[in-house]
Amino acid sequence: MSSKSLNSNDIKAEALRLGFFACGIAKAEPVDAGVAASFSHWLTEGGNADMGYMTNYLDKRLDPRLLMEGARSIISVAMNYTPAARPAEGEYQLAAYALGKDYHDVVKDRLRQLAAHLGWKDALHNEDENAHKCRIFVDSGPILERYWAERAGLGWTGRNHQLIIPKAGSMFFLGEILVDVELDYDSPMSNRCGNCHACIDACPTKALGKIFHADRCLSYQLIENRGQLTSEAQQSMGDTIYGCDRCQSACPWNRYAHPNTIPEFQPKQELLNMTRQDWQHLSEEQYRSLFKGSAVKRAKYAGLVRNITAATLQEHTVQDQLQEEEKRS
Repeated sequence: MSSKSLNSNDIKAEALRLGFFACGIAKAEPVDAGVAASFSHWLTEGGNADMGYMTNYLDKRLDPRLLMEGARSIISVAMNYTPAARPAEGEYQLAAYALGKDYHDVVKDRLRQLAAHLGWKDALHNEDENAHKCRIFVDSGPILERYWAERAGLGWTGRNHQLIIPKAGSMFFLGEILVDVELDYDSPMSNRCGNCHACIDACPTKALGKIFHADRCLSYQLIENRGQLTSEAQQSMGDTIYGCDRCQSACPWNRYAHPNTIPEFQPKQELLNMTRQDWQHLSEEQYRSLFKGSAVKRAKYAGLVRNITAATLQEHTVQDQLQEEEKRS
């Protein structure tokens, strides 16, 4: 199918057929000056903690046209990951996005199918000068994903710094196709958080605010942090041993979320059957089997064991405190 014969509605229809919940299109251009200034200020203030990669290719982050010669449009998509099943209450928990297969692989594969259907060729691996070219990103390149999802009319960025889709919530993976074709562009929608600050109130480490403090965030501490957990993180993690969903769980818009039906995002029964005792005796071999093809591998075996140990110690500390209070009473 020639991309010249397609219009924006054709693209969106195919995206929905491939399992994307939403699809919108924005013009490829430099990001808004105010957003660029805010992002640069966030980096200057150290909001990215030790995630140094976020300072790389700043010029490209702020102008996606530098990512591909001739870039004209950005197709933004969202794929639902709201879990259909979770570990039993009272057992150790993982962030919802990590219960199934690695989203990088799943979303990127669907975007490749979309690009192939449209007749677009990968700009990095194509020598056909007559073919329309594209580049695909899934949380894997210097591109401001939430910003472009907003520009493409998918939703707005809430106070939890997550993209919120109306009547659907925030549990979505985002992806982009940068293309060298002029298309019909969608309009951004207004922010609908109003005076709500439930996410800010729910954050146990006060990471949310006008500036997002990554070093305080439980997701950062339990995933990206390669050192010891802060005492604040240990005291706040509760049953969660990988990531954190508290700001999302508190968001009223997530009341409208529906469990995803993507086969790759359904958790293994082996994972759902894990008990606290199983986690506390997790071997490296079990870890490899349990999380083959999973995003949890980002924390590595040592990182996950660190988290499990911290959760176990905190649990014992709480139990000791309760017993001490009972003795006093």
